Amino acid sequence: MRIRPTGLLIVIATCVLMPAQVGLARTMVSGLDDATLTVPGGTTDFPPGYEDYHTYAEMMADITAIAAAHPDIVAVSSIGLSYEGREIPIVKISDNVNVDENEPEILIDGLHHAREHLATEQALEIISMLVDGYGTNPRITRLVDTRVWWIIPMVNPDGSEWDIHGGHFHRWRKNRQPNGPGQPIGTDLNRNYSFDWGCCSGSSGHPGSEYYRGPAPFSAPETQDVRDFVESRVIGGKQQITVHLTFHSTGEEVLWPWAHTSATTGEGMTRDDHRVFVALGTAMAQRNGYTAEQSDKLYPTDGDEIDWMFGAQGIFSFTIELYPKGGGGSNRWYTPESLIGPETTRNNSAVLYLASKADCPWKVIGKAAQYCG
Repeated sequence: MRIRPTGLLIVIATCVLMPAQVGLARTMVSGLDDATLTVPGGTTDFPPGYEDYHTYAEMMADITAIAAAHPDIVAVSSIGLSYEGREIPIVKISDNVNVDENEPEILIDGLHHAREHLATEQALEIISMLVDGYGTNPRITRLVDTRVWWIIPMVNPDGSEWDIHGGHFHRWRKNRQPNGPGQPIGTDLNRNYSFDWGCCSGSSGHPGSEYYRGPAPFSAPETQDVRDFVESRVIGGKQQITVHLTFHSTGEEVLWPWAHTSATTGEGMTRDDHRVFVALGTAMAQRNGYTAEQSDKLYPTDGDEIDWMFGAQGIFSFTIELYPKGGGGSNRWYTPESLIGPETTRNNSAVLYLASKADCPWKVIGKAAQYCG
C-alpha cells in the first residue's frame, strides 16, 4: 500500500462518531441517542408492509454495529449536521481504514430526496456487499485493498423522517429547512449545488415548488456538508475522489452530466471526458439492465449534484435512478419491501465495475497513458 502521511480517520468501535479526517468543521455527536431526534407528529416508523426499510435510528444502529464488528476495514464518521441537527453519517471502507492512503477514492450517496427510501437501502446494500465479500470474494477484496470507499447512506435525514412520521407516507421530497414566515418549508437538495445554479429552467425559485432551489447555492446545510467533505478530499492540490454515484428513484436509468444542458462538451468537459462518461455509463447499464443517457434527456435540472461534482471538482459522477422503470403514480417511490433485496443487489455489478475504473477512468477510452501517466 502507498501510505499518505497527511490525514487520519479514527475507527469507530462503539456508537460514538468521530471525524473522518482533519478539517471537518461540524461538531460530532456523543452517541446514537443524541443523534436521534423526535419528529413532530408521533410515530417515526415505516407503515405496515414496509418495516424492512431503515429509519434514521435503524440506519445509524446498523452502520455503527458493522463498524464495531469490522474495525479493520470499516469506520463511521460524520460529514456534518442536517437542518434539524441530525448527524449525516459517512462510512469509510478500506483495508487500512484508520490511515489516509494514496489510493483512488469512490464516493457514493443516497437519499437527497426524502421519499426515495430505496436509495438508502441501496447504499446499505453496497456496504454489506463490501464487508461480506472482503476476504472471501477475490474481486471485492482487491477493490477494498486498492480503493478507498466513502458511502453516505442518507443525505436528507430530516426529510426521510418527516416522510414517514405518524406511521404513513407523506410523499415528501425536500429537506425541512424553513423559508421564512408564511412560506412553505424545504429546499430540493438536488437543485441547491452551485454549478450553474438556477441557470436553465431546471429548478424553481418558488418555495412552494417541490423543485425549489433555495435562496442561494448551498443554502441548505446538507449540501454544504457534502460540499465540505468533497472539498476536504483535495490533498496536495488534487481531488482524491475520482468517481461518484448518487442514488435516486425512480426510472431505472444511469445518467451522466450535463444535467442542465444538452451540450456534450464545454464548461470544462472535453470530448474525451464525454466519451469516458458514455463508456462508463453504458457499461454500468449493461450490468443492471437500466437505460444509459445524458441526464438532461430525462429532464433538465440545474444546481444538480453530478454537474457540480464534475464541473467544480473534476469527478466522474453519475446518477442512478432506481426501480421502478416507469409508472406507479404517486406511490412509485414506495417499492414493496419484498423487492428491496432484488432491486438493490441488481446494481452491485455496476458499482464494482465503476470502482474497477477509479484508478484511471480514461482507460475505458484507451487513453490511460495520456491522462494518468
